Amino acid sequence: MAVEIIDAQDAGRYEARVDGSDRTAGISQYIRTPELVAFVHTEVVPDFEGKGVGASLVRQSLDEARASGLRVLAVCPFYSGWIQRHPEYQDLLYQARSSVTD
Repeated sequence: MAVEIIDAQDAGRYEARVDGSDRTAGISQYIRTPELVAFVHTEVVPDFEGKGVGASLVRQSLDEARASGLRVLAVCPFYSGWIQRHPEYQDLLYQARSSVTD
């Protein structure tokens, strides 16, 4: 099964398509700023769950964030869990730099 990932910037999401189909097999919604990208929601169509579609979405989107010099805010639990299991991506995680206290 070949998974193609497309950055649909106008929609603010990555889209996964399988085996050349026009049908969207999964999506990863994001909010992008000049400094970071926040991944807020990931969804895979039930027919494609457990087949690597979600992992393909995460891996490619994180690779593109790295290539663009962006930090990552993993709001989505799927992204957060995936990054925890793949330490080679943990350096991308956004760290608050504020020293303000109450």
